Amino acid sequence: MIHRSVSAGIRACLVATLISMPAILVPGVDADTTQIVALLALLAGVLTFVEYNSTYPSIIDFRSAPPLNRLRFGTLFVTVFAMTQLQVGSGSPVYGSVQAVAQAFGTVLDIPFSPVRLALLSMPADMPQAAADDFRLYASLAYGVSIATIAIFAVLARALDWPLNNGAFNVLTNLPLFDPTTGGDVLSRMKRDTSINLILGFLLPFLIPAMVKLLSPVMDPLSYVTPQTLIWAICAWAFIPSSMFIRGIALWRISGLIEEKRRRAYAQQDDGDGLQAA
Repeated sequence: MIHRSVSAGIRACLVATLISMPAILVPGVDADTTQIVALLALLAGVLTFVEYNSTYPSIIDFRSAPPLNRLRFGTLFVTVFAMTQLQVGSGSPVYGSVQAVAQAFGTVLDIPFSPVRLALLSMPADMPQAAADDFRLYASLAYGVSIATIAIFAVLARALDWPLNNGAFNVLTNLPLFDPTTGGDVLSRMKRDTSINLILGFLLPFLIPAMVKLLSPVMDPLSYVTPQTLIWAICAWAFIPSSMFIRGIALWRISGLIEEKRRRAYAQQDDGDGLQAA
């Protein structure tokens, strides 16, 4: 009980730190905004503590199947921190390193029809060149980190034999929003959810810039851009699809385990029927 409470408290502090990081580190944030962000960070921390301190989860998937959620959080934390350092500029001791990584990602990812290029094209044509260059760095960094995270999870899941590396996988505790008693066959539903998550995880980085471009005649994106909103908007554009893609990989592996377990059960049943007939 004490170990779970301490672990939940550490997670709550990390979540609160993540949410408040841009407001604390980015210069020029007014006091009212900082207070609002502090309230949101406190609320998120409390919700995280309650969720992880409870015996059974209520909304968070894969709570008992590390390192999936740790990898997700680490990805978001690294992305927000790196983009915050880019906003801080040369005053940050790690600005040069972060900028070099972002430029390297941009060289690889900023190609025709790529999500990074589409995100840049979704901005108004009269956007200042300096702002466009900064936006390219942010988008390249966020999307590059998200792709790296997907690759890391795929490798770890294979190398560690996830989720069996933590013992038997409990669907009820690790997928609290998935009700196996409704909606037909569990395996078919899980395969369907796998396909949906993989497809949306791949397509959303392309679709979101297109939607922004379609809405630009009635809503100027630049009129809503502040350093904090820019950080969170680009993080959401990159993180949500990658998180869905990772969830799709996880569900694919779980559905494979269920299918294999059924196959063994059917084989044992057939063997038993054969012995009885003999």
